This record gives sequence, structure tokens and C-alpha cells, in this order.
Amino acid sequence: MLELNASLRKPLWVGTLAVLLLVLVAGCSGSKNVPDQNNGAQQSTNQGANQSANTDKPAVGGTFVYGRPASVTSFDLHNEITSNNAFAIDKVFESLVTFDSKGKIVDWLAKSHSISDDGLTYTFVLRDGLKFSNGTDVTVEDAIFSLQRHLKVGGPLAIAAKVDTIKAKDSKTLVIKLKEPYTPFISELSNFSNGILPNNFGGVSEKEFFKKPVGTGPFVVEKWDPAGDLTFTKNPYYWQEGKPYIDKLVYKLIEDDSQAINQLKAGEVDAVESLALQNANEIKQGADTTVVTNGSWVTEQLFFNTLDKHFSDVHVRRALALALDREGLTKALTFGYAQTANSLLPTAIPYNSNDTIKALNFDINAAKEELAKSAFPKGFTTKLLVASGDSTRAQEAQIIQAAGKAIGINIEIESIELATFRERFFAYDFAVMLNSGQADSPDANSIIAFQTDPKGFSKSYWTHYTNNEVTKLLYEGQKTLDGKDRAEIYSKLLQTLADEVPYIPLYYPDILKGVRSSVNNIVVLPNGSVRFEEVQIKK
Repeated sequence: MLELNASLRKPLWVGTLAVLLLVLVAGCSGSKNVPDQNNGAQQSTNQGANQSANTDKPAVGGTFVYGRPASVTSFDLHNEITSNNAFAIDKVFESLVTFDSKGKIVDWLAKSHSISDDGLTYTFVLRDGLKFSNGTDVTVEDAIFSLQRHLKVGGPLAIAAKVDTIKAKDSKTLVIKLKEPYTPFISELSNFSNGILPNNFGGVSEKEFFKKPVGTGPFVVEKWDPAGDLTFTKNPYYWQEGKPYIDKLVYKLIEDDSQAINQLKAGEVDAVESLALQNANEIKQGADTTVVTNGSWVTEQLFFNTLDKHFSDVHVRRALALALDREGLTKALTFGYAQTANSLLPTAIPYNSNDTIKALNFDINAAKEELAKSAFPKGFTTKLLVASGDSTRAQEAQIIQAAGKAIGINIEIESIELATFRERFFAYDFAVMLNSGQADSPDANSIIAFQTDPKGFSKSYWTHYTNNEVTKLLYEGQKTLDGKDRAEIYSKLLQTLADEVPYIPLYYPDILKGVRSSVNNIVVLPNGSVRFEEVQIKK
């Protein structure tokens, strides 16, 4: 049960926030951007959007141009995590298992898999006829090399399971044995980071291999500018017969979302990866454009650097959480394409506890009382780091700034370009920032581990938040089989996060892609990636 609803105890100043929200919306959204209770956007399925009802042959050929806000800088699947790279890597490399548009684990390069009753032995049988994009056969030895390289490198999505052995049972069968149970393992194997590459990099150096990567995916890198565009061509040896239907896939760099919208409407791109929420209805109602949507594994959040002298104080973090009207922010900025967040986990992920967590809901008087308990009872000045070019986040920042001002916290907004923004928070060079957390696989641990493990790759998502009880619960959740006991563990963990707020979950946005009406069968995944192998362009 949630705490008392904000609408029952709004203080007098809420009218000011309401006016601010209306001004922000009116100034940035345009006349067509009216909240749509039914949305009406096409939801992605395994059959894709705009699926034709007839049985005609698929439209084959053509070049699909996809507008993206950041360039691809690396194909090293074991050393990357940001979406600009991940959603290119997964076009070249594929894993033994993957997930569908609903987040269900499905066999992929493996035609079948099984897990022993004790949770220690995982057996995978490879599909017949698998080939890499250079025409060589895929073997169990390739899978062994790939997984062992991942274990050696570690990286941001390291294999956390305690692996005992990875061996070939026969020419088609791979057997992985763990030293102890690790429930998220099968889910984590569906990550792009567990894609299969040729044994020993096909006989070339690592550096050369990742300049021209060879995988089993539907596309092959043809031309690549790490500071600009990327062109893929279809993999002639792809294991799904006849696919991909398109000849080429171009990732076009468009750093500003308003430019992306203009190019989509003009037909200069076939789709855009990042569709601002306030533009969704305009694109949906366009004569030549539509919106493809799916539920997401994303949580939009306000992150605190707990190494900062102000935000190391839990009372300061709690005060700002209580001063922020998350429900009002969500309604004003997401146009019906998001749900207000109460817990770290998106509702599409099991054990999210969104309906039972007691979050710090909007209460300005309680916020002032909380700040009075802190080491900074009279307030202070700080900076909010935001990536430029994202109009929704720009509006979020202004709302957060107003919330801080109401309790004596002066928040200066620092807007910088995306690449520098990433460098800054990777280096802990921020006090508070706006960003999103995203699961990479359909298991609660995927996002919880990344945001709560102070010894992990991201040091609790670069907040350096440390709580020994939370860490203990994290590890217990990894070893506990799915069911009631695991649910109770995550409920306790998420409530502690809600109480100590190392980050404030704002809302769970839908995944939105702006698409030309001439495009059929685009499949949007809940992690934000897209499957293009079935895409067709109507001529």
C-alpha cells in the first residue's frame, strides 16, 4: 500500500508547480500533443508492427535508415554497456538464448536448453547449419571460447555466476556447470554481451576483429565511422532462411531529437530510435508516420552522487524526494506513455513491488522537516547534470529545480552534450544527474545488481551508494529460486532503497519508436533495441 495520495494533501505552493508544468508542456509540445488515454500507437509483437493480413510474399530489398542520437564507438561485446553500442552489437552477435518482445526467454542459436533440478547444470544444443557471416560453421568450441573470453574480460555485464566448467558434450552440445546456484543465469545469457564469436577471433587479432566483426547476426558491418554513421549489409549466411528482408541497414547519427523528428516527417529516415514523449502523438497522427511502442525495462531516475557532501546525507535525499511531485511530473511530461514509479524495478520486470512499496510521496511540509534534520537545514546550492538535446529531460530538470527551490535547495541546471555527460558521471563528476536505469535481461537482478552493488562495475550506478543489508539481500536474491522467498527478499531490498533514496525513481516510460508508415514488421524489444530481420519497406 502506498503512502497517502498526494492529491489529498497538496500544499498551497502546488498551484505554482501546476502552472510551471503547463507552461513547459505548452512551450515544447505543440498543439497536437494532447494526452491520449488510449494512446492508439501500434504495439510491437513478435510479428512486428503494421503486419499485413494477406499472405503475399514479403517485400524484399531496399535500405532502411534509422536515426540514432549517438554513434557506435565499439563492437567489443564484453567491454560495452551503453545503448549506442549495445544495439549495434546485437545486430552482429547473437546468444544461445534471447528474449522476445514480451521479455520471455526463447531459444536462439541453441535449438533447446535444459537446467538441472539443482540449478547447477545448463545444457544447450546448437541448431543445425549455423554459420558465421564469413561462411564458416559455428561450433561448440566457438561458444566455449566466447563465454570463456567473457569470463576473463569481465566488463560491465560480467558473468556473475560462479562457473565451474564449460565443456562440449559432443559436437552440438554445450554443458555449463556452476559451483553454486545462480537464478539469473539463464536470463543473463540472453544479454548481447553473451553473443557467440569465432574461436580465437577467427585467427586475427582482437583489435582487427572488432574493427570488422564476424558473427551470426542478421547484419554485417560494411562501413563504420565511430564519430558518425554506420552501414550494415545483410548477412548472406543468416540462419533464419530468407532474412533479413532488407539489403542494408543504416544507423544515421542525429544528435538532436527535434532534427530527428523533422527528418522522419520528411522521409529522410525510415525510423528514429529516440522519440521524445511529447512528440509521440504528433508522429502518431501524421499522414506518413506512426508510433511503434512496447512496455519497457526502463526507469527514469534522478541520481545522487553519495560521495558529494550534500547528497551523502540521507535526510537531504529524502527531503528532495518528498518535495518532488513525481505523479504530476509524469502526467505533464509523458502524455499517457508512462507510469509513475514507486520502486526501482519497472513493472515489466518480476518482483517490482510497485504496488506495495511505501515510497516518499509528495509532501512539502514533510520535505522541509526532513531537510531540517540534515547537516544543511538552511539549504544549499548544487548542480543538476543533464544531457543536452533531450527536451523531456530539460523539462524534468526545470521541475526538479522548482521542487528544490520550494525547500531552500538552489539547483543550477548544467546541460552538456551526451558524450561529455557520460564521461562526467563515469568519473563521479556530478552532484545529481538525470538518467535512466535499464534492465538488460528479464530478471530483477539485472537492474538491482547494477544499481546496488558498491563493488560492481558501476559502483551502484555511479552513485557509490553502500548499504551492507542491501548488498546482503542482493546476493541472497541471486541464489534463491524463483518464488515467494525471492519475492520477499526483493520487497525488503526495494523498500530500503525507497527509504534511503540513493536515486529517485520518476516514471516507467514506454519504449517509443517513430516510424514511417511505409515500414512493416519492426519489432521493438523491452530493452529498447529493435529487431530488423523481418522489416519490410513498402514500395
